[in-house]
Amino acid sequence: MAAVEVERKWLVADSEAIPAQALAAPAATIEQGYLTLAADGGETRVRRRDGSFTLTVKSGRGMVRGEAEIELSAQQFERLWPATEGARVQKRRHAIPLPDGLLIELDIYAGTLCGLIVAEVEFTDASAAERFVAPAWFTREVTDDDAYKNRSLATGGRPA
Repeated sequence: MAAVEVERKWLVADSEAIPAQALAAPAATIEQGYLTLAADGGETRVRRRDGSFTLTVKSGRGMVRGEAEIELSAQQFERLWPATEGARVQKRRHAIPLPDGLLIELDIYAGTLCGLIVAEVEFTDASAAERFVAPAWFTREVTDDDAYKNRSLATGGRPA
């Protein structure tokens, strides 16, 4: 893999608890679909994000994963998108800067996942991730819960 992603993820159980400035943060509409899903946690996905298109390959499980991403043209994306039928998610992502230079990515899901809200924070290394203290409006951490991985949400729907 070309790069490593270090990320933690939490549920946000109550949309009323989200600070107003978080919901006012810049947001993008994201549609992503999965081309391959491996038993070891590896995946290949395509994503449309407000007019840009990417293909991403991830490896591994948990907080630290391998990740490689390449830009696609609109035509390349459109050729691959039909192959993701039955394995897609739609969400609105708010990018909320934190004072320490970190960024909360607040995902508000749409479609069959409507009502699900997840907050992700990406870190430079595992040590920084472990030191992070989540804001009070984050609820249960789901970093290691496969049911809340986008790949699982795309194929299995919202966890019970």
